[in-house]
Amino acid sequence: MATVVFYEKPGCVGNTKQKHLLETAGHTLQVHNLLAEPWTPERLRPFFGDLPVAAWFNPTAPPITGGQVVPEALAASQALALMVEQPILIRRPLVQVGDRCVVGFDLATIDAWIGLAPATDLAEDVQSCPQG
Repeated sequence: MATVVFYEKPGCVGNTKQKHLLETAGHTLQVHNLLAEPWTPERLRPFFGDLPVAAWFNPTAPPITGGQVVPEALAASQALALMVEQPILIRRPLVQVGDRCVVGFDLATIDAWIGLAPATDLAEDVQSCPQG
């Protein structure tokens, strides 16, 4: 089983469910408050891989829903600078195992990478905000 570094928004229902799925699979979690981390662009960038910049963002963040931030209009450097200033903009969770970092919680991806419990419904949506 893996040691999973898990960056969450405390109190997020979706993150709680994601952590439960990892623990049920036998993984050890090191949980951190995504909003309180001392992010830098260099530290944050590896989580996004080759995803388009707009996919780096939490679409339910108030600055996005309010129209103050338009992810599709941003260059990578602009996006990272905004996320460092306002971590609520970061899509969650951020997950790290060893040297590999990912954003979001696609069940099939997580299962292929580190494994989930056999009874896990890989078609279930555990990324969308249940309150959104």
